[in-house]
Amino acid sequence: MIHKTAVIDNKAKLGKNVKVGPFSVIGPNVEIGDDNEIASHVVITGRTQIGHHNRFYPFSCIGEAPQDLKYADEDTRLVIGDYNLFRENTTLHRGTVQDKGVTTLGNHILMMANSHVAHDCVLGNHVILTNCAAIGGHVVIEDYVICGAMVAVRQFCHLGQHSFLTRGALVAKDVLPYTVIGGTDARVDGLNLVGLKRRGFSELEINAIKKAYKIIFLHGLIVEDAIAQLMPLAKEFSVIQPMIDGLLHSERGITR
Repeated sequence: MIHKTAVIDNKAKLGKNVKVGPFSVIGPNVEIGDDNEIASHVVITGRTQIGHHNRFYPFSCIGEAPQDLKYADEDTRLVIGDYNLFRENTTLHRGTVQDKGVTTLGNHILMMANSHVAHDCVLGNHVILTNCAAIGGHVVIEDYVICGAMVAVRQFCHLGQHSFLTRGALVAKDVLPYTVIGGTDARVDGLNLVGLKRRGFSELEINAIKKAYKIIFLHGLIVEDAIAQLMPLAKEFSVIQPMIDGLLHSERGITR
């Protein structure tokens, strides 16, 4: 299960049925749960905690120091959940003391080749980062978000659940749930209707989301007036509340 050329520190903790391929390196503060598969030439370092049933492909680099000049070798962490796939050359950095000191990933995440998640990010479940997607520090990505190839997300942005960022989008503001963001100027291009149907949203829920979309983006309302019109709809359809929350709590403004 452990290749003879792998370098595993004696202080590292490995669970049951962990496979480690040739020339991989695992540092002293790493904890790896059961049934993980680590291919050749993988580096896992730092205070990194990994759940169960994850798979790391060659040349992925997990738990290295943040790319932040303020970082002074503080004892920060990276926490990874279960059933995630990290393809070739993916990079994941641990947190900084300027935030909560931890980068956190949920379950069933797919990071495709050359994608990057920076320090202090929080990723939910079923997130997909396509090839060369780059996520800046302190970004929050909710469940079922898809970032296309070469998407770049600026620091401190918040990507709402079930949103879809198409290839090459350069995102500098928050993204509301259910929306599609396209173009290098990161504009709203409608709703992620295909994703909503695949995730089991009912026709009534989707129609309510369409109404909410028109209120927010097509009626020319300021945020306070849009929220006022959304409130009655949210009482009938709970799927509208995440859109209201996105408007209420946005610190960077929303992508339009």
